[in-house]
Amino acid sequence: MRSPLQAQVVQWLVAAGDTVATGDVLVILEAMKMEHEIRSPHAGCLTELYFQVGETVGDGDVLVSLAPLTEPVASPAPDQSRLVEPPVAPAERADLKKLQDRLAFTQDAQRPEAVAKRHATGLRTARENIADLCDPDSFVEYGALAVAAQSRRRTADDLMRNTPADGMVTGIGCIHGQRVVVMAYDFTVLAGTQGMRNHQKTDRMLGVALQNKLPVVLFAEGGGGRPGDVDVAIVAGLNLATFASFARLNGRVPVVGVVAGRCFAGNAALLGCCDVIIATAGSNIGMGGPAMVEGGGLGVFKPEQIGPSDVQHGNGVIDILVDNEAQAVSAARHYLLCFQGAQTEWQAPPAEALRHVVPENRVRVYDTRAAMQGIADEGSLLHLRNGFGVGIHTALARIAGRPVGLMANNPLHLGGAIDADGADKAARFMQLCNAHGLPIVSLVDTPGFMVGPDIEALAQVRHVSRMFVAAAHLRVPLLSVVLRKGYGLGAMAMTGGGFHETLSTVAWPTGEFGGMGLEGAVRLGYRKELAALPEGPEREALFDQLLAQQYENGSAINMAATLEIDAVIDPATTRDWLVAGLEAGQVRPFDGALAIDTW
Repeated sequence: MRSPLQAQVVQWLVAAGDTVATGDVLVILEAMKMEHEIRSPHAGCLTELYFQVGETVGDGDVLVSLAPLTEPVASPAPDQSRLVEPPVAPAERADLKKLQDRLAFTQDAQRPEAVAKRHATGLRTARENIADLCDPDSFVEYGALAVAAQSRRRTADDLMRNTPADGMVTGIGCIHGQRVVVMAYDFTVLAGTQGMRNHQKTDRMLGVALQNKLPVVLFAEGGGGRPGDVDVAIVAGLNLATFASFARLNGRVPVVGVVAGRCFAGNAALLGCCDVIIATAGSNIGMGGPAMVEGGGLGVFKPEQIGPSDVQHGNGVIDILVDNEAQAVSAARHYLLCFQGAQTEWQAPPAEALRHVVPENRVRVYDTRAAMQGIADEGSLLHLRNGFGVGIHTALARIAGRPVGLMANNPLHLGGAIDADGADKAARFMQLCNAHGLPIVSLVDTPGFMVGPDIEALAQVRHVSRMFVAAAHLRVPLLSVVLRKGYGLGAMAMTGGGFHETLSTVAWPTGEFGGMGLEGAVRLGYRKELAALPEGPEREALFDQLLAQQYENGSAINMAATLEIDAVIDPATTRDWLVAGLEAGQVRPFDGALAIDTW
């Protein structure tokens, strides 16, 4: 037998004259501080060993002579009482046990008091939320063994037991079978504050997400920066990469923020960078917690007084408001499903129901959410920001399995007129769909932009113009359906800037059109004729006659006859039209053009 490498003989396990079996270890060689076992290639008898312990052998040098056996080795007679030997359990490895013991401290089971305190508040732990969010057994954790950077003031055992994962659970899991980066601040560890090492963990995961185009879900509950990490020589700690790295994901991958409990300061800053914020009714969100507010001389407040959910839902900070964490996790899974491509299985709602959405009485209000429900696949509709900008509804949905964005004017608010909040909501929604390649379906019923001294005091000009700029940068198909009123600049803003800027613009038979509201158009255009008659029944009769003429002239059929819209359709065929458009439309690559937001 020859040496397979140049090495030093460390130990002989056999002697000349020994009989060996195939695979027996004969000698241990050492090279580059590593030991190599040299095993017998077959059974035989060792006749001579050529090197002593401590000697150096060269590559290919003969180590030992191995002669074949002249007689087969007799096997012992089997024990008839135990023909099948039980398997022998391998000895427990010390290194593996050390790891398992260490990892146990990161699990909820090892911290029953902290978990019980958490449950007493009606909230779940970070790991419970992650387990609910991810597909079963799909989550792999990064950075589990980290502890707070406080070794100068606390013992290693204390840190291991009381600061597991440095208060931030990070890793990659599957949602609906697709990989997602998940990060959850652990409020049971140092109140979910941002420490040096959990910033490092966050930065690592954000890099993985950006490089591999993975969506991100952030459970953001916590109190912001942590002043107690003394293991690093810093003054203010403002040279962090975390906030810039998190913001850099914007428009590149879907980013979801989830909040239950209190989310203040740095945690809230990350939350605000998310595409969508899902929060529970008991949550509080603010750029500063009570200590920061009091420190700034702004008064003394309880945590629940700062950024309660009803306030943050009404002002647009919270996109989806739910009752509890289970619903929040369900909403996050629903939201991400809208960015995971077409589904092969879907159920269409009853098509005929769309015929009865808009009342025959043209001045009777109705709820356009019924139209959204009747267009979307069953169970797919997910409304966003329904507490803010209520003049326009926005939602994610599927149509025949294809993910889309839906927006619709709301006649129940200002008759469907577009105000500043509604315009902001619509423009931002178009940007969201555009960034992630979702076609947009716009349901139009508006008398135009809201006007008047009060609305102009709210910078209406800047706000509503956002819709034109956002639409001008769309790379996704835009399809519009005029349900009833399609008047003026407001209707143009809902259709990408003009009725022919869309992939298709169609109307239901209830559609009516004009450069402005018909009543206003009659009063303005026929002022002299009306003024020539005395106030009373005669003037009112003329007004009604002129209004009927304007309505007939601006009917959907006349608009289609003059090719200002593409078609007038039976509401029951709306999905068919939209499916055809979705199949024909293409999502274009980014052209690199930058938008300057008007507001």
